[in-house]
Amino acid sequence: MKRLAHVLLGLLLVFGLTLAGFVALNWAPDRPLDELQARWAPPPSQFVELDGLSVHLRDQGRRDDPEPIVLLHGTSASLHTWEGWVTELAKQRRVISLDLPGFGLTGPFPDGDYRLERYTGFLLTLLDRLQVPRAVLVGNSFGGQLAWRFALAHPERSARLVLVDAAGYPRNAESVPIGFRLAGVPALAPVMSRLLPRAMIESSLRNVYGDPDKVDDELVERYYQLTLREGNRQALRQRFAQAPSGELHERIGELQLPTLIIWGGRDRLIPPDNAERFAADIAGSQLVLFDDLGHVPQEEDPQRTVAVLLAFLAR
Repeated sequence: MKRLAHVLLGLLLVFGLTLAGFVALNWAPDRPLDELQARWAPPPSQFVELDGLSVHLRDQGRRDDPEPIVLLHGTSASLHTWEGWVTELAKQRRVISLDLPGFGLTGPFPDGDYRLERYTGFLLTLLDRLQVPRAVLVGNSFGGQLAWRFALAHPERSARLVLVDAAGYPRNAESVPIGFRLAGVPALAPVMSRLLPRAMIESSLRNVYGDPDKVDDELVERYYQLTLREGNRQALRQRFAQAPSGELHERIGELQLPTLIIWGGRDRLIPPDNAERFAADIAGSQLVLFDDLGHVPQEEDPQRTVAVLLAFLAR
């Protein structure tokens, strides 16, 4: 018995040391905005006070564009996901990219309301502030869902619609990044608010790329640091709890504006059959599928994908 007790004690000690080491290596409390701003918000970034938020955005290109392009990123991303597109688009058009509330450097909604209605109201207020009467709405993933919901609510403000691996229909994911899975477990909230393994961010990114080898250290570092922005992790949990999958998808067929659908053929989070549903439901829409790309094709291969958008805008 005495020998067994020694063995158990040794195992407990090893487990305790392993746990302590894991916590020490992955301890990651929230970071205030001023710690992140210098690296992730150089010019032409600006911050606009709106609805109790300090909204991080970039407003570039032609000032006389009657229908500016507004770029809306997906869950846990930021305006940086569009930079490859902005380089080309801003040569011809006015391009507005932003960190949506709850993500990037903008930070959380003060009232903790993350329903889609709250986001569409926020976007309308932002367009008014920036004096944009009509916009080309471009959205990836959650940003795509926001784009088509805004177009339904405010057709008079919506010139064209571009859906890039957009959310909208009831979820049928083939694979969900581990970070999203953990954020959806309420019991883990106290732990996840203080711990963030960098390896988990890397795994999640590799999961959504068509070619995981394109995920480099710089990309992982950006997603990792912006996730740590004060309030973002709590906002992600709240949004998952407040935004049911497939809400109002039966109204997608009511959309009546020129629509381009861009999709990654290797998207396992929102598989390509969702692209086919959008194309079938939105009359006159155009679908372009990139067989080798994943859930964020605009980030994974900006040159090939923006060429499709430019052709659509030229028509």
